[in-house]
Amino acid sequence: MSRKLALFVFIDALGWEIHRKNPFFLEDVLTSRRPLKSVFGYSCTCDPTILTGRMPRDHGHFSFFAYAPAASPFRLLRPLGLLPKSITRRGRVRRLMSRFIKRLYGYTGYFQIYNMPFDKISLFEYTEKRDLYEPCGINSGVPTIFDYLREHKIPYHLSDWRASEESNLASLGKAIRQGDISFAYLYMAAMDATLHAHGTDSPLVTEKIRWYDARIRELLDAAREKYDDVHLHIFSDHGMTDIHDTCDLKARVEALGLRYGTDYAVVYDSTMARFWIFNDDARARIVQALAEEPKGRILGEEELAELGCDFPDKRYGDLFFLMNPGVLLCPSYMGETVLAGMHGYHPDDKDTDAFFATNQPLANPPHRLDDLYALMLAEASGQTAD
Repeated sequence: MSRKLALFVFIDALGWEIHRKNPFFLEDVLTSRRPLKSVFGYSCTCDPTILTGRMPRDHGHFSFFAYAPAASPFRLLRPLGLLPKSITRRGRVRRLMSRFIKRLYGYTGYFQIYNMPFDKISLFEYTEKRDLYEPCGINSGVPTIFDYLREHKIPYHLSDWRASEESNLASLGKAIRQGDISFAYLYMAAMDATLHAHGTDSPLVTEKIRWYDARIRELLDAAREKYDDVHLHIFSDHGMTDIHDTCDLKARVEALGLRYGTDYAVVYDSTMARFWIFNDDARARIVQALAEEPKGRILGEEELAELGCDFPDKRYGDLFFLMNPGVLLCPSYMGETVLAGMHGYHPDDKDTDAFFATNQPLANPPHRLDDLYALMLAEASGQTAD
């Protein structure tokens, strides 16, 4: 019998409000549960925060695309901008191009060109080139919890974020039955897609949570046969907000008649627009146009600093326009389909709250996403987590 297994279960997008609608989830196992304040951004922002305990300004991740014409790997795609949109907007075309570029440049991180326009994509670089979970995976070079585990030769199991949930469960189950690990990180990503497609009130969400309940109980049963003590911690990166409206901000900005790439550049993410503005006239006109849009607001410098997203080099934009909760930018550079649910709104919105629960008494439970690192470090280093 091994002394202890620290089991961390990551369930993408299982927010606190979703849990409140489904309180049966491991109700006799989890002795403590609480909302966990997320960070501003998407999963590509949240995940590095979980892994490093640092805010976005410090780990260097925020969104996938940043304005950097000289460093862009997408110049070879520019001629595709001459093709009809009926071809270039097809998901199959973009998936094929994404796989080709990923192989061409040897990217190991999550890579997808989404709906980025081919006539503009050569102005941008991609920001998650390396696998976050591997050595040197973080843009700023700060270490992750897995760097600590590797450095200290602590036996651990890490799920493959590219694999299915069933595959990851089977792989972890095998590692647990062998009994050689003391730390495990289970990656479960399918809930996010269910919520995007069906919204938070769908019966499919409850069905999926019941499935998680059953699978985690099976893991616990297996672990208790091998380990004296199993410390279970379950968490998410963010919640999900039901979509009730859309906004075509792109049309509003393009009506100004400014020159893209000369006066300004912009990335229209799903819930925000990030601008780089190159002259005072363009700034004044864009700011005025955004002020007239009632479905969102400009985030000021002080607010961005409070959110940990005040990047000194303005890599991710020098003006951020955030949509109100429940409003989807559509069309955007992420897609042209209206989804049932989306995340990436302000962290103060209740539907953005992530979820944390444990079977352990914790004197200092995590309150914000970056606190999870300290808990993982305490468990990994053999310190008591209480």
